[in-house]
Amino acid sequence: MSEITIELWLAIIFALSLFMLAIAAFCFIRISGKHIEREMKNEGKLPPAWDSTMGLRYHFYAIVIVRNSIEPMSFVDDEAVLRFARKKDRYLAYFFVITSAIFLLVIFIAYFFFDLE
Repeated sequence: MSEITIELWLAIIFALSLFMLAIAAFCFIRISGKHIEREMKNEGKLPPAWDSTMGLRYHFYAIVIVRNSIEPMSFVDDEAVLRFARKKDRYLAYFFVITSAIFLLVIFIAYFFFDLE
């Protein structure tokens, strides 16, 4: 009978948090991100030019929605994002940001507390 070690628990938590992050990212990008960009396009605003292939703008959309404030200097158009965000977009943004934070916390724990080589 194999024993469940701390490293195994960490691997299980890592896999679950990665799976939840993938679900959150997929849902936020496909539902909220595309809706916000479609509404911005209808208004004549284009997505940020600096993010043509990587999709980092969706992370900034989620952070703006969770923060719920307009910053004077931002990577994306905060005012437009907040104006076009619906109630379900706020839930998906919270889900996306929280799962991202949990995933980063698990990686931090694995890197600094265990020597997983």
